[in-house]
Amino acid sequence: MPEKKFDLINLDPFPSQSGGAAERRFRDPNALRSIAEDAITDARTDSEIAREFISHGELGPKSVANTQKELFRFLTWCREEAGKTLRQLNVADLNHYKEFIKAPPPDWVSTTKWPRNDPRYRPFSGPLSDASRRQAMIAVKGLFAYAAQTGYLRRDPAALVKHVKTIGASRITRYLTSDALQLAIATVSAREALTPAAVRRRERDRFLLITYIHTGARLNEIVSANMGAFYTEGNGRWWLDVMGKGDKPRRLPVPPDMLAAFRQYRAAYDLLPHAVRSDHTPLVLSSRGAALVRITDEAASDALKAIFAAAASAAAGMGDVDMAATLRQASAHWLRHSMLTNHANNGVQLKTLQETAGHASIATTAAYLHKTDNERHDEILASLNGTRTVTSQS
Repeated sequence: MPEKKFDLINLDPFPSQSGGAAERRFRDPNALRSIAEDAITDARTDSEIAREFISHGELGPKSVANTQKELFRFLTWCREEAGKTLRQLNVADLNHYKEFIKAPPPDWVSTTKWPRNDPRYRPFSGPLSDASRRQAMIAVKGLFAYAAQTGYLRRDPAALVKHVKTIGASRITRYLTSDALQLAIATVSAREALTPAAVRRRERDRFLLITYIHTGARLNEIVSANMGAFYTEGNGRWWLDVMGKGDKPRRLPVPPDMLAAFRQYRAAYDLLPHAVRSDHTPLVLSSRGAALVRITDEAASDALKAIFAAAASAAAGMGDVDMAATLRQASAHWLRHSMLTNHANNGVQLKTLQETAGHASIATTAAYLHKTDNERHDEILASLNGTRTVTSQS
């Protein structure tokens, strides 16, 4: 069998300031004769329509990278395995690809992530889970839909390919109880800090933890915010503005202990208790050096994991092995789950939580409601223990 070639495929989005497809038409006016006369795209190749698709979506950097990865895999498969272009593929081909990524052959796999331009590079690091296969096929189906809508393709065979089924949990389980959260706060508050840099780090990490606990914000929403995002409108209510998914602004309520943590954090950096609205200083600062530099998402995530690890040790020392085990698994996103779960169980309306979390669907928010299940669990166990009288009704 011929050796597979995993050559680079240019899937960079077209620059918004360029003429893009119009420029290509000008260079080669006969290039589109094989495409429908009323097509609203000037793409001449599968890679060009893929680039237009990626550009059209107005995706964030991470979504662009993920879509590029999936479409590189797919277009490479079209060339190396199917030997077809997008126009030649049928429903059976696409279903075959859906199965192909479930267990890619060995010559498509490398457990080492080599650079794309390295001859040892391979598109896969192993079989894809059902959830990953579903995301891969969403990218492929999106490309076909776009290509058909623009006239690059005369039909969309991917529309007849079913989504990969995944088994999703009906309830969110990755959350921390109020006791675990309080232990985490106490642990970071008691952290020894013998230098100014250590004090800055402790107060920043404490502020981070309390902020995520109270707001349920996504990791990047806090890290990418500025100091001026903290404000009051003069009625005693404090708010934090964040930018959510799809560049949708959202403002989050700030409770008193979060405001106090914010003031204490700023004091550690020799800043005034509050910033003005026009202050573009990063909200989450590096503790190293005098420069006010924003930390990365990864650094913020690592800071929280360090707190959880220390809190897990503290829980183990108190003999609470269950809490210790849970804290060892916790991550920054658990704090989002925890905030929504704890408020849902306390009776906060789902519509309020939906707006606070920035969920597009209230069904997503409803997955955090555990109270009914917990009450049902307690009633059944109480009945088994003979502490509740069960009566039958005819």
